[in-house]
Amino acid sequence: MMEQLSGLYIKEMAQLGELKVDYAGFNEIEEANEVYNSVEDIKLNGDEISSLKSVGVNLYDDSATGKFLMYGTNVYRSIPKIPGVEIIPLKEALLIYPEIKDQYYFKAVNPDQDEFTKTALNKVQNGYFIRVKKNVVVDEPLHTALFMHKEMSTMCIHNIVVLEEGAHLHLITGCTSGCTLKGGLHIAVSEHFVGKRAKLISSMIHNWGTDFIVRPRTATIVEDEGTFVSNYYSVKPPKHIQTNPFTHLKGKNASAKYMTVLASFPDTHCDIGGTVLMDGENSGAELVARAVNHGGNVIQTGLLIGAAKGTRAHVDCSGLMLNEGGIIEAIPGLRAIHPDARMSHEAAIGRIDMGEVNYLQSKGLDEMQAIALIVRGFLDIGIEVEGLDAELEETIQQIAELSGHGEG
Repeated sequence: MMEQLSGLYIKEMAQLGELKVDYAGFNEIEEANEVYNSVEDIKLNGDEISSLKSVGVNLYDDSATGKFLMYGTNVYRSIPKIPGVEIIPLKEALLIYPEIKDQYYFKAVNPDQDEFTKTALNKVQNGYFIRVKKNVVVDEPLHTALFMHKEMSTMCIHNIVVLEEGAHLHLITGCTSGCTLKGGLHIAVSEHFVGKRAKLISSMIHNWGTDFIVRPRTATIVEDEGTFVSNYYSVKPPKHIQTNPFTHLKGKNASAKYMTVLASFPDTHCDIGGTVLMDGENSGAELVARAVNHGGNVIQTGLLIGAAKGTRAHVDCSGLMLNEGGIIEAIPGLRAIHPDARMSHEAAIGRIDMGEVNYLQSKGLDEMQAIALIVRGFLDIGIEVEGLDAELEETIQQIAELSGHGEG
């Protein structure tokens, strides 16, 4: 037990090989198959439809913004009814617009970053290309979904999102699997390009089975006065996830905000980071992470790099321990390269104050309701989301409700 008190315990476990993953147990990546323009052709069952709704994707509403679903190796695409908005399977987009290769393809993410980016580079190009043209403001969220439907399969995705100057978009992406599936390997490379005075809100919702391994590799480039907001909810974490999304605030007065809400359960390992390079004059960033730990291992990292005049930023990592097992390791980081950079950080880890629970019980709540209410308040970090379906709102609330019931 004394070993677990080490601040580097989780990293030491990884170095010792205790957290290494045997990727040989997963099936080979399959080439993208059919592209459908009617969701009826995919023939989803009731459980699969419910799984998609739980991560914010309703394929059967009449949304003008369009939709994209990667269902195993099949693609469903609803063509947007809004002029200036494109959703195209990436493989097809590379043929229609050869310039994508030169302008966007692996221009934010380094293809040599690790074995997962190399895999995405060398394998078939599954995923989507989304573009919002100059000054087009999309009022409703655009929904995409990545759905794994075969046991121990490997899904490898490469997504590219481009917002031209003055464009606005809220992209909701749900990543999930069939209700009966236990395991699989999910590799996802995502590249975002936010033009001058453009605004991209990216809301990612994860709901996985007990033995899934997830490896997102994400990077964003933001131009002058552009805004990037990343909202990440992990309602049901996979067995093992490791990600450190990177944002380059390249332009003047550019801004980025990362808001992360995570529930962790026994036998899960969540290494959730975020790095922002503030390279543009007067650029700013905020990283806020909240973890509710029921017995898993959680690493919360946030690194802010001030590399230009007038940069301002703050990172906040906080966790609630609701179980004697498990670990939370909070690592907020600051790095100043320019003498005028101004940055701050805070980190806090604790448990629920039973005095607060007793007070709420005196007002008529039972113990589980009181704990759930306290957790809900802890998780309320002002996430900027709009247009969420009722099913997704309910799914997000489950993080707090599970805390009240003490379920994993």
